[in-house]
Amino acid sequence: MNEFYQKDIISVKDLEKPQFEKIFAATDRIIQMDPNERRELGRGKTLGYLFFEPSTRTTLSFQAAMALIGGTSIGISDVSLSSTKKGESLADTLRMMSIYSDILALRHSLDGSSRFAAEISSKPVINAGSGTEEHPTQAIQDLYTIKKEKNKIDGLKIGIIGDLKYGRTVYSLLYALANYDVDIRLISPESLKIRSDSIYEIQKKLSLKESTNLEEYIDELDVIYVTRIQKERFPDEEEYQKVRGSYKIGLDVIQKMKENAIIMHPLPRIDEISTDVDNTPQAKYFKQAEYGKFTRAALLGLILNQNGF
Repeated sequence: MNEFYQKDIISVKDLEKPQFEKIFAATDRIIQMDPNERRELGRGKTLGYLFFEPSTRTTLSFQAAMALIGGTSIGISDVSLSSTKKGESLADTLRMMSIYSDILALRHSLDGSSRFAAEISSKPVINAGSGTEEHPTQAIQDLYTIKKEKNKIDGLKIGIIGDLKYGRTVYSLLYALANYDVDIRLISPESLKIRSDSIYEIQKKLSLKESTNLEEYIDELDVIYVTRIQKERFPDEEEYQKVRGSYKIGLDVIQKMKENAIIMHPLPRIDEISTDVDNTPQAKYFKQAEYGKFTRAALLGLILNQNGF
């Protein structure tokens, strides 16, 4: 039985370890499948994407994933060209896209937008980023990257660095990691510390330590997950300028890391990882983006096919 058939993917909190492992196994199959066989999974199906926030990787990743399984994509990636500009409500936009599509991917600046979409839409909805809440498909590709590059998830020490207050990828990753036996180090400026109310329910499941100093943990981490300090999330630009560039990963930091540690980043990066790092064995962020295409293809294939694949 395929439990993902016609399922909304709104929060990683709705998934447990067995579900993650099923998605990872499906991703492995997607990568290994004959291209002609793989294209049958989405043949005749349409992905409708609604991106009310700027996005490069996530939009293209969903489109590439749908193409990989033989489907097509239609949607909005520039709000100024949509009827929203005329005053159309989000609910009506969702209803229209549900008519034209078999599955929807929504990115929106408002918290709760994806849950609202799931209530309105007659087709399954994937949360592609809702406000400061979550980005579940990013967390899925992050876990898959760790598993493929480190050959495991359990037993690792993982450092999450940068904007932990506003970074929705951070919360999704933490919710997902709560299903595994890992040690977490949260490293951020004091003003960008993790929102304790948002992780209250999983704090007992995770071994967490917080610091403002990367040097304190750099030599013990197996995975370094770097996040951008997000200017667009700050209500006051002056506050952003105070913390901009707080952490920079360069070759000097690489020398202090464990030899087999890996560096990840959900992208886009600004200046938090030097381009000198890109060609080192530790840099996995572009590979991480590639894995995202395959994990999303697997998820789309599972949601669209009653018997799975």
